[in-house]
Amino acid sequence: MVDGRAAGGLRRRPTKRRWQEWSVLDAYKLALGTFLFLAPWLFGFRYRPARLDTWAVGVLLVTASVAALMAFAEWEEWVMVLLGLWLVASPSMLAFPRSGAMKVDVGVGLLVAYLAALELWLIRYKFPNRNSMSF
Repeated sequence: MVDGRAAGGLRRRPTKRRWQEWSVLDAYKLALGTFLFLAPWLFGFRYRPARLDTWAVGVLLVTASVAALMAFAEWEEWVMVLLGLWLVASPSMLAFPRSGAMKVDVGVGLLVAYLAALELWLIRYKFPNRNSMSF
């Protein structure tokens, strides 16, 4: 390994450092997924498609968040962006009545999509090295 590159010229990702910096975003998404899974009971969703959609997306969010916390891969963040966007679109696509289910799905969907997009941006953004700054 020379200059942070493994055999074949591929860059290795610093998993330990990433855990300290960005894993809090995955923990937030885990909490939002758990909330989403419990929301039909907490708010008494009566519309069956709303209940099923909220439960299913909650399970998928929890699964993807746990996977991202255990072993990070960029595709997990893209899955979470898509799940967040689905939550925003699903009330109109599944004809939810204007109720708590619609508000919960749209609110959680916006938060999940934002957090996943923020994490993708943080992964790709090149931070300047603060130690090598010259004045």
